[in-house]
Amino acid sequence: MGPVKVSGRVTHVSRDAVRISGLSRSVCLGDLIEVPGRDGRRRRGEIIRLDEAEVVVKPFEQTADIGIGTRASRMGGLAIHPDPSWRGRVLNALGKPIDGLGPLEMGPAAFLLDRDPPHPMDRQKVGEGVSTGVRAIDLFTPICMGQRIGVFAGSGVGKSTLLGMLAGFGDFDTVVVGLVGERGREVREFVDDILKDALQRSVVIAATGDESPMIRRLAPKTAMSVAEYFRAQGEKVLLILDSATRFAHAARDVALAAGEPPVARGYTPSVFSDLAKLVERAGPGAQGEGTITGIVSVLVDGDDHNDPVADSLRGLLDGHIVLDRSIAEAGRYPPVDLLRSTSRLAQRVWDKDQRELVLRLRGLISRYEETRDLRMMGGFQTGTDDMLDKACELVPRVYEALRQTPNARSHGDPFADLATALAAGGR
Repeated sequence: MGPVKVSGRVTHVSRDAVRISGLSRSVCLGDLIEVPGRDGRRRRGEIIRLDEAEVVVKPFEQTADIGIGTRASRMGGLAIHPDPSWRGRVLNALGKPIDGLGPLEMGPAAFLLDRDPPHPMDRQKVGEGVSTGVRAIDLFTPICMGQRIGVFAGSGVGKSTLLGMLAGFGDFDTVVVGLVGERGREVREFVDDILKDALQRSVVIAATGDESPMIRRLAPKTAMSVAEYFRAQGEKVLLILDSATRFAHAARDVALAAGEPPVARGYTPSVFSDLAKLVERAGPGAQGEGTITGIVSVLVDGDDHNDPVADSLRGLLDGHIVLDRSIAEAGRYPPVDLLRSTSRLAQRVWDKDQRELVLRLRGLISRYEETRDLRMMGGFQTGTDDMLDKACELVPRVYEALRQTPNARSHGDPFADLATALAAGGR
């Protein structure tokens, strides 16, 4: 993708953006612009606003060495050329290797980072259920092939640990991981300590927290485009995005730089449309293609699950797994809140008996939790409430049966494992 012979001149430089004249009638929103820096390196950015006299460009890197009057060239849209050899590699948001293992092989087809989702009537249906090996999820919020589910948690609750447990689950051909706004040290830790052997069938896209909002906004799109490439080959793809909230933060920064007004706690309207378009790109492909099973983490600000981003994503995803800080502080991992977590496709996985069992367990857990304060104050006596008696007997055993360490994945039938644990607890 070489630059075309259309150019303009830099007229204004700020910390957030660069304004260029002479391009307004030759470019579109989202086009790439290339500007040489003082040291001769080519700086690239994306057009985020068009005016009659000039365009506003948000650079991927710092703007400090771009001077007034510098000639800027149009380059077209940003695309990558995925290839099966990308498995086992770690890339940045621009599709360049950052793992020191040499250059990447380029595939013949170009995949634009801003792609439209499949047409709704062309999509296949969501497939059968898959086992994650995490008992709390397999029992209460089962996941289907091609489903999109969110992991909602505050900071430091165990979100990344649970994502690591899920990274190797299921019979997937390829795993694509998008790390957005992570601490630099966590990228290496995720690759070496969490993915481990699964790296050989994984592609990791990483954008750390110190990189520009443009790069952090691109990283999930790059990960999604890589996943779409493998889906187009007929493969079953697992896509993990951590996190959608940091993508929303980056998209907000870009939209504000373009002059868009904030409407909900500082978020601009385009943030929510960007989230919807990104999420809709995952899922089953068209006939003859594979599926993308999406697991999207959502960092709830201040543990507020009614945060605008969290609230929007709950409506876009096919279910949500809620991690609770009080459960984590009690030492029960993974800290899944069973009552607030749900899978909209669970009915496709459970049979009649399993569905009735889960509903009964939810009822007992609800009764157990809502009377916790009463029981702690000594206001409950055995024999006065049969349902509460049963809840006090069974719920602690359920909690103990669901407790897992990150390396202790279950490979059996979760309902049989639960029945065994409950029977053993009754002896």
